[in-house]
Amino acid sequence: MTPTVIAFYAFAVTTISGGLMTVISRNPVHSVLWLILAFLSSAGLFVMLGAELLAMLLMIVYVGAVAVLFLFVVMMLDVDFAELKAEMAKYMPLALLIGVVLLMQLALAFGVWGFSEGVDTRIAQPIGDVENTKALGLVLYDQYFLLFQLAGLILLVAMIGAIVLTLRHRSDVKRQNVVAQMMRDPAAAMELKDVKPGQGL
Repeated sequence: MTPTVIAFYAFAVTTISGGLMTVISRNPVHSVLWLILAFLSSAGLFVMLGAELLAMLLMIVYVGAVAVLFLFVVMMLDVDFAELKAEMAKYMPLALLIGVVLLMQLALAFGVWGFSEGVDTRIAQPIGDVENTKALGLVLYDQYFLLFQLAGLILLVAMIGAIVLTLRHRSDVKRQNVVAQMMRDPAAAMELKDVKPGQGL
């Protein structure tokens, strides 16, 4: 076996193991760490495929931002994991059913999987003299520019919707009222007291 094949199998096994341990780990912090391992292994696979940009994006965006954010949130939240697991046990049959359905769909998809003719030649030969990153940019921002912008708009709407759905106004929390601060009367905002020497207010 060549070093390339050994590296491929090592990255592949690590990615699958990291994804599996992410799902079955009992500690959420451990799950996030396994997820980071799966991301790093996937980045290694992208480097072996010659997609260095995707590998760097996976490490910078997912490992450097998303996974670390997950880790911070999990470690900072005071969550009773024992109670959470007890609540999750009620939905285990439904979760198993959904998992079986997803596995059946994946089996059907891989059963009819096929490659187009000449795929090896197209992968081996670069697109003219354009390197990988530039070719990807030309595809995204030239041929699929509208679809790329629509995908960003959908993500923006989803983010705003998540903020609106999770925004709760609590009466016991003191909030800043910007309008009231701007409309206040400076003359009524301060009161001067003539304090006599030796006396309190």
